[in-house]
Formats: sequence, structure tokens, C-alpha cells
Amino acid sequence: MATTEKLFESVELGNLQLDNRIVMAPMTRTYSPGNVPNQLVVDYYKRRAEGGVGLIITEGTCVGHKAASGYDNVPFFAGDEALAGWKKVVDAVHEAGGKIAPQLWHVGAIRKPGIEPGGDTPGYGPSGMAFPGKKTGHEMTKEDIQEVIAAFVQAAVDAKEIGFDAIELHGAHGYLIDQFFWEGTNQRTDEYGGDLAGRSTFAIELVRAVREAVGEEFPIIFRWSQWKQQDYTARLVETPEQLESFLKPLADAGVDIFHCSQRRFWEPEFEGSELNLAGWVKKVTGKPTITVGSVGLNQDFLPEDGTANFKDAEAANIDDLLKRVSDDEFELVAVGRALIANPDWANKIKAGETESLKAFDKKQLMELV
Repeated sequence: MATTEKLFESVELGNLQLDNRIVMAPMTRTYSPGNVPNQLVVDYYKRRAEGGVGLIITEGTCVGHKAASGYDNVPFFAGDEALAGWKKVVDAVHEAGGKIAPQLWHVGAIRKPGIEPGGDTPGYGPSGMAFPGKKTGHEMTKEDIQEVIAAFVQAAVDAKEIGFDAIELHGAHGYLIDQFFWEGTNQRTDEYGGDLAGRSTFAIELVRAVREAVGEEFPIIFRWSQWKQQDYTARLVETPEQLESFLKPLADAGVDIFHCSQRRFWEPEFEGSELNLAGWVKKVTGKPTITVGSVGLNQDFLPEDGTANFKDAEAANIDDLLKRVSDDEFELVAVGRALIANPDWANKIKAGETESLKAFDKKQLMELV
């Protein structure tokens, strides 16, 4: 039987030194009225740090661009009031002995006019498409692209200045950066479109600009996924060779850690190997990786029909996960809904108190736990 020993080893990833390999996955909560993280947000993250998580990655927090937000009451990462709120979060997590990184986010063409702030501003995307073949928003000009890159750069600089331990760039799940990656939503004919190498140009330029602004020592995490919220079956690459060609330029641009989003971490990514997505990314890039996807639960998070109606899920054993950790398939493990149900999930796993773990009930998403 696999043991938890390696899961709770301290780990050093460049300048990011963690007490264990457990990461709190980013999960949107919409508990920031006026787009400012308040004391409820401070307490929420502090509880997870007290519960033994090695690294917290915050919910998506919008960079300072007029079209960055697509949902009410999500926190922003721009403006004095929002940054002051995040500083309180950082200080509370550090006081509890944890480390924390903000997930920097732009929703892209998924935005619908009317979300505040932003009002009638349409969604911005590489081709103005939130869904393949359906233009509903604004097709970004090259000037727009540079404005968005500048917004990410400013957010990264601010994160470093107020004491965050790293940043994560949200390049997954069909949001803006991923809309550039995905052929279905990127029909451009300039240098930002074409094949996957061309469609990666925006992300590579963004990572390079952030790296230059924060310096060589500040850790940059990059989250990406094959699947999209618009299409669970979507894939950017089909072979290990394509994966390497896709991600090596991002690693060379300055990504330190790849956060590899799967719906189910135990599923192999390519035929002929049991390695999951994070395992393959580590193999082809040589960079540390974070795995994520229904850790500690017996159901993935959304129904197959794509509706945003989260599934309830029972606690599940993590023997397969522990074996993969012991085999060095990836460095870090991100836990999502299990940490909503159990703020002290990490401490309970370490103590062997798995029988006391609570099931995940989707109503918990609306509770302040």
C-alpha cells in the first residue's frame, strides 16, 4: 500500500520552497463584492493554509483590462483597494505558515456585455469567438493584444510587490489565452493565428513580458488544459511530439511550473503509457508539473452535458495518486472540491484520518467554509 510520506516531503522548486506537495487548486467563488477581496476571502484562504496546504493558488483574479471580467463579484487584481485586500490575504496565509500565488485571469470572448465593471464592453478574443464559428465579441487588434499583455505584466509586478510567492497565468479552459491556442476560436491570419505555433505567439509574448518584468527568480506557473469549458473533447495536441513542440517555447519564454488541468487525474494522456497529462508534460519539457483533476473524490466536477451544475461527490481513496507521487510522475498535486468540503484535508490525510473526510456537496460552493 502506498504511503503519504512523499506527499508530505518539503520540496524546492527554484525559489519556491514548500512544506509539502499539496496545492489548493484555483476555484471561482464570487465572494468579492465590488471586485475587492474582503475579510471573508482572507479567512477562507487562511483556513486552508492552517489546514496544511503547501501552496494556495487563488481563484481567478482579473487583470486590469476593461474586458477581463466575465462574472459578477469576482476579485480583481488591479486598483489600490483590490490590491490592499489581496495584501491582507497574503499576510494571513503567511502568518498561518503557507505560500500563495494569485491566478491572473482574463476571460476573453466569454464575457457578455453588462458585467460590471465594464458595462457594455464586449468580450475580447483573437477572433471575437467564445465558441467555434460563432463571433459574438470583439476581434482583438494588435494594439488590444499589447494592452492585455501590459495588464498581465502590471498584475504580475503588483503580485510580487505585495508579497505573493509566485503567480499563475490562466491559460486553460477556454478563457482568453486558451482562445488563442484553440483553432476553434482563433481564425486569425496574422502572426497570432495559423498553426499551433502561430496560435501560441500571444502566450509566448505574454510570458516573456512577465518574465522580464518580475526578474529571473520569481516563479511563474502556467495553467493549461486540452479540454475547454465549451467542448470537453477538444484537444490541442494528439502526440507527445506535438506536446513537446507546443510547450517547450513556453518553457523557454519563462514558465517555471506547468499546471496541467485534467478532469480526472488518473486517466492516461496518450496510448501506450500510463502517464497522465502532468507526467507527460514533465517528461517532454523537463519542468516541474502540478497534476489536478478530481483528487480525493469519486466524481469529476461537471456533468458530461457541459452544464455548470456541479456534481456531488463522495470522498475516495488516493492510493493511485500516492503511487504516482512516489514514482515522481509529477511534483505537486492540486486539490479542489475536496478542500472546499474539508479545509483541513491535508492535515487529515497526513494523520490518516480519512474516515472523517466529508463528501463534497455542491451547496458548499455557496457556503463560507
